[in-house]
Amino acid sequence: MQWLNKVADEVIAKHPQGELVVSSGVSPSGKYHVGTLREVLTADAILLMLRKRGRKARHIHVVDDLDGLRKVPAGVPAEYEKYLGIPVCDVPAPDGSSQSYADYYLSDFVNNIGRLGIDIEVVRSHEKYREGYFVPSIEKALEHIDEARNILEDVSGRKLGQEWSPIQVNEEGYLKKRPFVAIDTKAKTIRYLDKGGKQQETSYAKGEVKLDWRLDWPARWERLGVHVEPFGRDHAAKGSSYDTGAELVQKVFAGQPPLPVPYEFINRAGENKKMSKSAGDTVTISELLEILPPEIVRYFVLRFAPNKQLSFDQQDGVVRLIDEYAELLAKPDKTKEDELLLEISAGPLKANTISNVPFSHLVASYQASLRDTDKTIDVIKRTEHGDIADKQAEVIKKELSYIGSWLDKWAGEDVKFQLRKDFDASEFSDQEKSFLKALGQEISSAPADANGEWFHKIIYNLKDELGIEPKTMFETLYKALIGKKSGPRAGWFLSILPRDFLIKRLNLEA
Repeated sequence: MQWLNKVADEVIAKHPQGELVVSSGVSPSGKYHVGTLREVLTADAILLMLRKRGRKARHIHVVDDLDGLRKVPAGVPAEYEKYLGIPVCDVPAPDGSSQSYADYYLSDFVNNIGRLGIDIEVVRSHEKYREGYFVPSIEKALEHIDEARNILEDVSGRKLGQEWSPIQVNEEGYLKKRPFVAIDTKAKTIRYLDKGGKQQETSYAKGEVKLDWRLDWPARWERLGVHVEPFGRDHAAKGSSYDTGAELVQKVFAGQPPLPVPYEFINRAGENKKMSKSAGDTVTISELLEILPPEIVRYFVLRFAPNKQLSFDQQDGVVRLIDEYAELLAKPDKTKEDELLLEISAGPLKANTISNVPFSHLVASYQASLRDTDKTIDVIKRTEHGDIADKQAEVIKKELSYIGSWLDKWAGEDVKFQLRKDFDASEFSDQEKSFLKALGQEISSAPADANGEWFHKIIYNLKDELGIEPKTMFETLYKALIGKKSGPRAGWFLSILPRDFLIKRLNLEA
């Protein structure tokens, strides 16, 4: 967590007095997902650290819902192409409801802010523009239009031409780039040239005029008084929007740029590109929180510095992630870094939903218990994790509810199983039958407290006695119990199964 301390040090040194403002911003053009959350949770972590240092701070999340719809996302009807260029706050929702397109996608985020422990103030761009909040910014941009053009050309290296304008105007519901002619600051109107070259007039006090995105961002910094802001690394490249914004906010809007905290994107495991709202290869926040506890979502995003690229693996990655978090919770000699990471991951959340029982152990126990929560607790009590099951029974029950969703929606077929209900002895060769019956006889005299190691040894003792290959033994065993060629660790698995059921099945009874 050195990155977080460094950010806090720099912000506090630069602004030793007064309230500090952390900002984030997202366009509601598609699903808010785990990639989107990197910006929001990074800002939230900075907020928590500033408050931990004794500073008054708040987190403002700007919803860029006056942006025009630029692309029709996957899953949205192709007919929505007719809305391209219309502000997303004015586009109808894809589900046919009375809400807007922006509301439709934003609602999942807003409804889950509390579950994620995020303390945030949501600001809607369209409301600010339409209430005249950005009037001073529009006037400054048009007053310094030549200077703004020169900054953009010098910093970005792009030629804009004399017809360039720092604004977009709303024509019949669509945002258009049009050449600027004149401004009347008393009437709060501008004149511009339409597509045909004729002069038109419109008000800039009610949201009919919007700053172009390269100017909108620095204008926001000045108006909201932003001191620090995380944003995607694409905006941090030399000559990109942060560099131009830093110049524009000082020379055009008479403000100061915030401390930049660039972050790398989050990819799906095995892919080399970031998650995309338009491509539809995402998971909504509600879907994410059905499967991962809030503190695990926070931990996934915050355990590494923002400049490290993350890969989201819905299968094996979830197992490793939760086990890693559980190990950190149980670590007896935590460093200050460990303590801070756990504190920031938990945020203001009160309830812990991760036990000290390994995730893979819980997954197998839960399935072996036919997904019965109470039976799962009883099964775990018979294992080396019995003490934990006694002390953390309620936490385990919460964790199992997430595990059930993970098994249903994300888990790979290699970890999913259920005990066979239908059994036909004719599926097995004579050698396989001999092995199963011999194992059943051994287990019938097993001590009541026999553990996984005891069962493991019994299986291997039969290898020499029956002259059967280990691979054949294990495949036969799994086929008899769960109808698959592989499964959980065999010795441990046998130790947790109901003894009567196990003996009956190994004796080739249905």
